[in-house]
Amino acid sequence: MARRVRTIVEGLSFAEGPRWRDGALYLADMHANRVLRVRADGGYDVVAKLEGPVSGIGWLPDGRLLVVSMNDRRLMRREPDGRIVVHADLSDIAHWHANDMAVAADGTAYVGNFGFSLHPPGEFRSTSLARVAPDGAVSEAANELWFPNGIALSRDGRTLIVAESGAFRLTAFDVAPDGALVNRRVWAQLGVGESPDGVCLDAEGAAWIALPTQRAFVRVREGGEVVETIEAPQIALACVLGGADRRTLYMMSAAHTAPEDCVADLTGTVTATEVDVAGVGFP
Repeated sequence: MARRVRTIVEGLSFAEGPRWRDGALYLADMHANRVLRVRADGGYDVVAKLEGPVSGIGWLPDGRLLVVSMNDRRLMRREPDGRIVVHADLSDIAHWHANDMAVAADGTAYVGNFGFSLHPPGEFRSTSLARVAPDGAVSEAANELWFPNGIALSRDGRTLIVAESGAFRLTAFDVAPDGALVNRRVWAQLGVGESPDGVCLDAEGAAWIALPTQRAFVRVREGGEVVETIEAPQIALACVLGGADRRTLYMMSAAHTAPEDCVADLTGTVTATEVDVAGVGFP
């Protein structure tokens, strides 16, 4: 069944890390160094502005916003008075630019990183996933991950799924009571060249993932069966299930990935369509 796709926002640098919260879509406009709250009319408000590129976003239980500051590998926190302060330094865990993030209900954050330089291309190598306690304490959650990218937590918070872009797979962990990640396993192995980026989960236990090279958003079941594909207008980057009933799939795309091109051309776009199964968990 072909789904009707509508455009929500255009003219962004590089839309990433979408989250649905309190009836609104939030996203990181990566190379514009800002976090946006998208209004129902398609306009948006800037809720945080940093000094460099931003990626993953989430919230502490008291409502304070957390934002990944990529290049300096720090997790920032927005205070109630609007000040942006350091929540955690990730540099002992992150081997290169920090990236996507999922924040659990108790405020524990799981943050990925590139592991190597993308622009210019560097030596391909594995890296670690950082775990940040609600008080900002940092530890290694998992290692030997190949470009840990999109991250999602199940409805009960007991399963974490991370998109390993460099290994063409989704990898799952059980989340222990103390927040540690255990029982690592392959959740879905994709085809060679199918590098998953952003990911979100639905109520039937399937995952929607962005496939940049394929310019598509696909719904995948555990084990790797692809049950639906939605073509992207550009390079597919990330997605989230939101809306009043969490059946609206918001999809982020852009024409470029190089930072200088993203800033120059502002092709970042958010599109949306209605799907059959509601979203659950984080994001």
